[in-house]
Amino acid sequence: MMGPRQVDQAALFYEFSLERHVPAGHLLRAIDRFVDLSEVQSHQASFYSSTGRPSIDPELLVRMLLVGYCYGIRSERRLCEEVHLNLAYRWFCRLGCAHKGHAFFAYADNYLIDLKAAIIVDVEATRAIRQAEVGAARTMIERTNDCLGLCPERLAADSAYGSAEMLGWLVNERAIEPHIPVFDKSARDDGTFARGDFDYNQEADIYVCPAGKVLSSTGTLVNDGATLLYRASKYDCDACELKPRCCPKMPARKVPRSIHEQARDVARDIAKTDAYVRSRRERKKIEMLFAHLKRILRLDRLRLRGPFGAQDEFLLAATAQNLRKLAKLIPLPAPMPA
Repeated sequence: MMGPRQVDQAALFYEFSLERHVPAGHLLRAIDRFVDLSEVQSHQASFYSSTGRPSIDPELLVRMLLVGYCYGIRSERRLCEEVHLNLAYRWFCRLGCAHKGHAFFAYADNYLIDLKAAIIVDVEATRAIRQAEVGAARTMIERTNDCLGLCPERLAADSAYGSAEMLGWLVNERAIEPHIPVFDKSARDDGTFARGDFDYNQEADIYVCPAGKVLSSTGTLVNDGATLLYRASKYDCDACELKPRCCPKMPARKVPRSIHEQARDVARDIAKTDAYVRSRRERKKIEMLFAHLKRILRLDRLRLRGPFGAQDEFLLAATAQNLRKLAKLIPLPAPMPA
């Protein structure tokens, strides 16, 4: 059965007031302005039985977890002790000074961040593999658009997100500028011409080799429908003096082209701009947030198991980071003179 929060015992022995003993500039007082959990009980009511022993108030649990994540208290036992002893923690948890009771409580953390203010917009826990992390970026962008009506004009990320499919989705389906290094393995280390040495003519849909010969495609897709192959004529290659530097072990040269190559070209062009350089600098804000997770919040290991447990922990950690940021961005108003 869901138990209601106990009556706030703010005064003790007629003289002591918990409200007056929390400093005006305390972090939790600054954060408390942004925490409204008045509807938590109504949202969670369906998960509780109408009979049985009253539970701990859900708002108390959430507030205690926020304290733990804000101050890097990773131990549940220590968190209960700290909330029991620390007056500011008790004030934030709405416990007063007479409350009694007990509280019981190799994934990757992916953030979608507003780079201007370094505010975390969305969080997604995934397995620590590149494909899953890229999928998380798409999930967060779609969810943020659906829930908040927000769609980024640009996306800054590292080369792990620079796959052809991801860039195609960003450019063609979402109209988002990819400030992302292109994931490209076309460079060769044997001294022969790479794909970049061939000029693509978009109007004619052909490649032109360094010797001026044409490579064309039949339009047949390969590699699970993701690639077109452009082939030169064997007749042209046999008579070409550049063949030793182009296709010495093949009868004719072939050049693969991704169906998302146009989006990759957009990313390459953006990489030459000053805006891209600024995005690379601003990406340091992302790295700082992840460093903050370990250094300040001490989130070097997870307490909860499974993907849902990881999602819950990462979400709470991001909430704590955002609250700390808001407390700095929006200072408390100056106290009115008595």
